Amino acid sequence: MTETRKLPEHTPMTQFPAAGSELLINGQPLSRIAARVGRTPFYAYDRSLLSARVAQLRAALPAEVKLHFAMKANPMPALVCHMATLVDGIDVASAGELMVALDVGADPQEISFAGPGKTDAELHQAVAAGILVNVESFREVPILAAAQQALGLPARVAVRVNPDFELKSSGMKMGGGPKQFGVDAEQVPELLAAIGRAELAFEGFHLFAGSQNLKPEAIVEAQQKSFALACRLAEDAPSPVRFLNLGGGFGIPYFPGEQPLDLAPIGANLADIVAQAKAALPHAEIVIELGRYLVGEAGVYVARVLDKKVSRGHTYLVTDGGLHHHLSASGNFGQVIRKNYPAAIGNRMDATVQETVSVVGPLCTPLDLLADRMNLAAAEPGDLVVIYQSGAYGATASPQRFLGHPAVTEVLI
Repeated sequence: MTETRKLPEHTPMTQFPAAGSELLINGQPLSRIAARVGRTPFYAYDRSLLSARVAQLRAALPAEVKLHFAMKANPMPALVCHMATLVDGIDVASAGELMVALDVGADPQEISFAGPGKTDAELHQAVAAGILVNVESFREVPILAAAQQALGLPARVAVRVNPDFELKSSGMKMGGGPKQFGVDAEQVPELLAAIGRAELAFEGFHLFAGSQNLKPEAIVEAQQKSFALACRLAEDAPSPVRFLNLGGGFGIPYFPGEQPLDLAPIGANLADIVAQAKAALPHAEIVIELGRYLVGEAGVYVARVLDKKVSRGHTYLVTDGGLHHHLSASGNFGQVIRKNYPAAIGNRMDATVQETVSVVGPLCTPLDLLADRMNLAAAEPGDLVVIYQSGAYGATASPQRFLGHPAVTEVLI
């Protein structure tokens, strides 16, 4: 007798309720939002979910820990404007992102700038804006010193450290081993001496070991190691540490079998670190930098079914969206083995009849695949396919000019 093995399922997507057949985004029916936008495809972000996620974090983490939004996860200006009212600071990764952060009214004292290839002009802009620069190479020191002298303004700096450990079980490893990010921990004392000689306004350290991690024990271990490393490096600092960014790495469940991150042990660990810092780094503010975790679950990608085709017994829903708008959902943004994001037919939420289909886009490439052999409500042309977990690394992380199709629209509801 053959044993049937039950395959893992996506964790339930409960953040967007339904009323009858319609998915609701901040209380509004999906079809009405589509009519309001005027065309598909589009991304829709729910501002109530953004606010709720920040509140959830505030409740789980010590009050002393500052919360920064890494806007590379989603730099849509309206969304950044909303987030700026909720978080303590903004982390940018380019002069373009810096302009958005300043335009929405973020406090320059609470903006930091990270990136391994900052241009001379970007470093000059950062000093002029009065933001904190995360120094990632020896090359940046004399450029910042020249900008400081030319502008008559302090060049505020923190050292981004490439630690000698990795964030275990992370989707993307940003530290440990050879990396383009930051300065290797063993070279940091020499860099600190250079910062001191240049008389830059040293403030602290930035450590970011990895991202998209669903194992709290791995995040706890990385935070503990990061704090211990920062304490050791502080012995060579030209002035007391006032800023310590322990990074983020908090993941969200995308794929079958994944479960939401348990914040309780992370909050308890950060409380221990805050207590230790009062003695070891008494002037330092502890910062957690999050992007995907803050916005990823608050967004959906919506595409309209153009055609329904059956090829040798398999059904395809051909939509007007695809990898050019949502590269990560297609599996071409870091996945080694392609897995489906959670999806639904957003205007047939109460349907009882399902069918196994593949959802594809209009592009002339077999890579244009949004869902592969998923059980979805039976759909027809005109229906709306929804891809959940789409609030981070969507529109701006996708090759929107590929094959000349129209760009995607983004709305904050």
